Amino acid sequence: MNTNRNTTGTALMDAGSLEGEIAAIEQVVATVQHAQVNELPEEFIGLFRSDAIWTTGHGVLLRGREEIADFTRKVLPGAFAGSGSTATYEVVHVLFIRPDVAAVKVRQRYLDGDGGQVGEEGSPLYVMAKEGGRWLLTANQNTVVLGT
Repeated sequence: MNTNRNTTGTALMDAGSLEGEIAAIEQVVATVQHAQVNELPEEFIGLFRSDAIWTTGHGVLLRGREEIADFTRKVLPGAFAGSGSTATYEVVHVLFIRPDVAAVKVRQRYLDGDGGQVGEEGSPLYVMAKEGGRWLLTANQNTVVLGT
């Protein structure tokens, strides 16, 4: 993955630690993709801090893991069923605010069975916090890119 990196907040991190943290963040995004494509609400919900916020692509603000869970359990099952489509999530930029807090820009695409784009591209921003050795989704905005 060709992730752009801004190392603000990483002065105390050596290059190996930085690469490891980026790889761990990319794994969280890969798990978001896996949960979405395979319609696994519990896997998706498990990526959030308990007090996380999530703003959907349509501007709905969800506060806390329970609201996120209620919403996800309603919309995710059946989202891809029988459509032959899939979704891809690509980390395109990581900004470390501190070594344990990162803003992560993602490119989200929905593809048909032939790999052609379906609908608009998404441009989520995930603010992640590392807690207990694990990166968690904390403050997130899912934005639709019109005209893509």
